[in-house]
Amino acid sequence: MTDATQRPDRPDPLDDDLGWMLGIVFRGYVRAAEHALTDFPGGPRGYQVLTAAVNGPARNQGAIAEELGIDRTVLTYLIDDLERPGFVARRADPADRRNRLVDVTDVGRAAWEQRRLALRQVESHLLGALTSTESATLRALLQRVACSAQAADPLRDLCEVVAQVQPNPAPTAPAASRTGAAAVRGRRTATPRAGRRRSTD
Repeated sequence: MTDATQRPDRPDPLDDDLGWMLGIVFRGYVRAAEHALTDFPGGPRGYQVLTAAVNGPARNQGAIAEELGIDRTVLTYLIDDLERPGFVARRADPADRRNRLVDVTDVGRAAWEQRRLALRQVESHLLGALTSTESATLRALLQRVACSAQAADPLRDLCEVVAQVQPNPAPTAPAASRTGAAAVRGRRTATPRAGRRRSTD
């Protein structure tokens, strides 16, 4: 900051403002993530829905909407987007034929893995100012903060989901199923695109 440089005895108030720091990092991540997922069905939100399908058992649309904090109507269109290229498939729930479960396909799993690697590169670039040890420490601390904040969220506790799907729950390991989630959670009430037919659960 210019003022802080000119007056070292009076640091810029923004230098220790958590909201400002989080906002800068968040915006940088969102821009890079959107670029990495620009041609992905449904964009970052579609990627998060596919992540939920990859890292969990087959569930109906209502359960996925609750887990991800996405409006059910919007989620319907996102699943439609993922179903067209064959990334997911809907099937009847044997326990309740009125419900339809969302399954990831082999094609969808391969597409998810490819984009997951691309997002890892985005993360590495964003954290490029840190050493590998510092980066791992930051991830671990952010995960603790996120899980603490999530505990106050009325939605399902996603930290329990992370614990279930994470193969090695080491404290320094990032939660793969949460990659790109910030870009999605901030857009829960986006208006669905017109002209599409709504599917039922």
